Amino acid sequence: MATKNGRKDAKSGGQILLAHLVASGYKRAEPPILQPAAVFLDQLGEDMRGRLYLTTDAAGAELCLRPEFTLPVSVAYLASSAAGKAAAFSYLGSVFRFRPDGSGEFLQAGLESFGRKDKEAADAEILALSLEAAAKAGRSDLAVTIGDAGLFAQFLDSLKLPASWLRLIRRGLAHGTSLEKIFEASPTNGSDDHSGVLAALEGADKQGARALVEDLLSIAGISSVGGRSVSEITERFLEQASLRSGPGVPQDKRDLIAKFLAVSGDPDAASAALRKLAGAAKLDLSAALDSFDQRLNFMVARGLDPASMKFSARFVRRLDYYTGFVFEAHAPDAAPDKPVIGGGRYDRLLGTLGAKKDIPAVGAAIWVERLFAEVAA
Repeated sequence: MATKNGRKDAKSGGQILLAHLVASGYKRAEPPILQPAAVFLDQLGEDMRGRLYLTTDAAGAELCLRPEFTLPVSVAYLASSAAGKAAAFSYLGSVFRFRPDGSGEFLQAGLESFGRKDKEAADAEILALSLEAAAKAGRSDLAVTIGDAGLFAQFLDSLKLPASWLRLIRRGLAHGTSLEKIFEASPTNGSDDHSGVLAALEGADKQGARALVEDLLSIAGISSVGGRSVSEITERFLEQASLRSGPGVPQDKRDLIAKFLAVSGDPDAASAALRKLAGAAKLDLSAALDSFDQRLNFMVARGLDPASMKFSARFVRRLDYYTGFVFEAHAPDAAPDKPVIGGGRYDRLLGTLGAKKDIPAVGAAIWVERLFAEVAA
């Protein structure tokens, strides 16, 4: 049904996606296009913050054009009578992000599932429904890559690395940086441009160090940089000072991380390889790997073939809120940064948005114009 008419086809085709999701029990959510900016500035990764379209209202409140749906749908869920209970939502509409190589407005469809305790089954359902919707729109040959941020987090935690190193490694991998460059770029190698500030922070108590950095930023008249607040800039300096003054990552642990990240390919084979690696290193990853295997079984029950997918231990999505299963689906020969579908689990997000406790959550987004451009090609 798609032609070369681009956005016209995407709009009509998006209705096909939405209809399938609604028929599958996911009620349509329609959050406003104009959103309070604070929640996005607080929750989205740094690469996304610099792409927001920001404005202010007559009272001076900072607003932004909706850059994605997960956050506003989550906020609306928490404000509803369904908060804390199992609930499922779908959406279709425009999102707005600055893009130097194209329009800043594009269509996004998707689905979000909140409050389900059967996490592995919910993960499989989100992936299956996303692929089913794409197939109904004419695209059934997408290449699926899966990962597990929770498995990687349990692995890193088992190595008992300092928290500052854990954040540096996770952030670097999310931005596609090689492990070697992550270690090379750390302040422990003396390559940081702010060595004077970092040296002044070394040995200072946390409260005094924070006051020093905030005073320096205030004197310089800095209120934000690249979407980061003064508080976030301060935390980054403190993290770098901790890396500079603390012990580095021992070579044996670096080698173990490299071996873990090298695991990729057939998901079942990857699970076996990771169990073998954990056993040899005397690390307990059984809980995360059992969850991984259960998820694969639920995928099969949903009619999916895990053997047709690629698992990558180093695959993590760039938005900062993912905590577990993650996935992307690409059209053949598409660029790695241009998925047609992407999603995953974000169990801690709703707690940071005001929920009294963490609420299980998983979802996915479909880039409608990418999907229909590929169908039309």
